[in-house]
Amino acid sequence: MPHGMQERTPSSRTFVTRDSTARARQVVAALFGSPAARSFTVRYWNGLEEHAGIASDRPFTLWFKTPGALRRMLLPPSELAIAETFIDGEVELEGNAEYAMHLGDVIGERIQSLSGFAALLPLLVGLPRSRTQERRLAENRFREIHRRRGGTEAIQHHYDVGNDFYKLWLDEQMVYTCAFFQSPTDSLEDAQAAKLDLICRKLRLERGQRLLDIGCGWGALLIHAAANYGVHATGITLSQAQADLARKRIAAAGLSSVCHVELRDYRDLGTEPEYDRIASVGMMEHVGYERLPAYFDSAFRVLLPGGVFLNHTIIRDGHRPPETRRRQLKSRLWKRDEFIHRYVFPDGRLVPLARVVDCAEQTGFEVRDVEALREHYAMTLRHWLRRLESHGSEAVSLVGERKYRTWRLYLLAAINGFRSGRNNIVQVLLAKCDSSGSSGIPLTRDYMLGRQTRSRDSALAAA
Repeated sequence: MPHGMQERTPSSRTFVTRDSTARARQVVAALFGSPAARSFTVRYWNGLEEHAGIASDRPFTLWFKTPGALRRMLLPPSELAIAETFIDGEVELEGNAEYAMHLGDVIGERIQSLSGFAALLPLLVGLPRSRTQERRLAENRFREIHRRRGGTEAIQHHYDVGNDFYKLWLDEQMVYTCAFFQSPTDSLEDAQAAKLDLICRKLRLERGQRLLDIGCGWGALLIHAAANYGVHATGITLSQAQADLARKRIAAAGLSSVCHVELRDYRDLGTEPEYDRIASVGMMEHVGYERLPAYFDSAFRVLLPGGVFLNHTIIRDGHRPPETRRRQLKSRLWKRDEFIHRYVFPDGRLVPLARVVDCAEQTGFEVRDVEALREHYAMTLRHWLRRLESHGSEAVSLVGERKYRTWRLYLLAAINGFRSGRNNIVQVLLAKCDSSGSSGIPLTRDYMLGRQTRSRDSALAAA
């Protein structure tokens, strides 16, 4: 008798259970191969385990916790359905869950072909229905949020989940963007402080300058720039929770006279140049493909000639095949990225780097530097995931089991995206040249690395 199975007195329920388990095992074998060909363990709702036949240094267990989990995950087939079985607790990942994230792509490859899905369909319809799925279908679906006022609601949906929740897994400064690791052994706190200083050096901040931070979060960059570089810093955000905490932290740092935070949309910035430097760190992801020209135009209008704008943003892989009608239909049916759009970033849409550069240049900016930090973000996300998991019970008490599982899956999926190269993150330094065509930027990148350099004038004279 297989491990985990218990002998019972025959009954119709017993036979149904055995039949369901047998069907489930057939489905799993069709998706992932036989146990001997798998590098991970599969556990079923009745305790039966199929141990991995191939040794792995990153072992994990895929656990179907309810008889209806497999049917719900695959019928109808979509990436969203797979994610929802996890966040509803019907499927669990134990062990090194980061390396289980590729299974979604494996499933997609198997069941998006007509022949592959046709072979699985008779087995799937014979499995029990998911009670959780039936309950979810009876609930109102989260509404689509993409319009102007909707943008405010989308930001609040993501960030107003509660400051205490974010405090569980972010660093002490609550920096919710990619850190900058000078060594794999750096702490998250040190790496985030290094990132803030890298931004300030790229902007060449000097005492008395006016800095605008678009999407300022909880104020970490404002505080760092004002305290260490003597600038007057203004931050804008659409999250009331972020603004409230940022103001408290600014006051606690004694910087209220030089730092302030406003609840304002980037489209509501003025029409006259007033800032020497602008930063936008982890905000452009909320803008979307169509609104990028307006985003860069808003920044260009308020930046003084000779100023620079550092745009730090996640981008998607630009090497994807052309979006033919067939591929678009396939992606729509598979609901690619729908989990992120529905449950995490309601208005989030990633664009390729080419789109970022094109829109910036069409606005009038000159691209002066591009730096990719993909590996840094994978490391950052691993720190966040470990911290969140170590505070799991506290997170559940704050936001509930389902939302905790949503965020855990989001972080796992994000790690996989950056580790695999599907996503990247870049810092693009943009200059608004003055009337003479001068950008004011030094001849070398040494200033970004914190090295002492000659002044621009003396460098040009020596040349």
